[in-house]
Amino acid sequence: MIELASNIGFIGAGNMGSAMIRGIIQGRVAKPRSVWVYDQCSSKIEQLHTELGITIANNAEEVVQNCSIIIPAVKPSVIASVMSEISNALTREHLILSIAAGITINQLKEMTGNKCFVIRTMPNTPALVGEGMTAVCKDPSVPEEYMNAACTILKSFGTIEFVSENQIHAATAISGSSPAYAFLFLEALADGGVMMGLSREQSYKMAAQALLGSAKMVLKTGKHPGELKDMVCSPAGTTIDAVASLEKDGFRGIVMKAVQICAQKSIEMGNGEKAR
Repeated sequence: MIELASNIGFIGAGNMGSAMIRGIIQGRVAKPRSVWVYDQCSSKIEQLHTELGITIANNAEEVVQNCSIIIPAVKPSVIASVMSEISNALTREHLILSIAAGITINQLKEMTGNKCFVIRTMPNTPALVGEGMTAVCKDPSVPEEYMNAACTILKSFGTIEFVSENQIHAATAISGSSPAYAFLFLEALADGGVMMGLSREQSYKMAAQALLGSAKMVLKTGKHPGELKDMVCSPAGTTIDAVASLEKDGFRGIVMKAVQICAQKSIEMGNGEKAR
């Protein structure tokens, strides 16, 4: 049986791994010394140790030997080699909490020799500021206490949404990868502001706050985004002309196409193709 009193282990301490570690500690899900971390880049884990007080592991196998919940926070292209490295140390008491895009539950089970429980998730980088969105695949073979432990961890740095494994590709495209689209749009808005005479600093601040406030309006009011858009668009006003320009240039279609391409890439990765 797994409990949150158990040690939590990370293999990899990149952007996502570090965000999750901070969420777990700042959310008091686990004590700093109960979080074991290994990364090939020693400076990353030394910084986390200094900043947060985590326990440094000398290798991936040491993480598994000392922790019940294992989070391989590495790129999908190297997940197989990491699983191979730790498979001998895994037992039925372990839980693998995967954040690897495109890697299926069955693939993960094969990589671990079906020795432990596996939960597949897709978080995103806003976890860095406690505003992550994580899609979680429910697997009937995973005991409830394992799923509850995983959800407590994931909720420490944001919100979760349960999806089927067939839906995880769409979740990757609309949530896991979409912060990049949002940053691109924000940058374009700011460039427009600079073009029209605002400073770069002013443009980034105003555009970011506008997007933040807009997202909160969708979540808190429960209103359809189209209704909220209409609230801004006065008859014969400035906003409706801008919206008309976006529509004329195919804004919606461009965004939808990007989501489709991203989801398709996730499917291809699940079929064994390497990440680009």
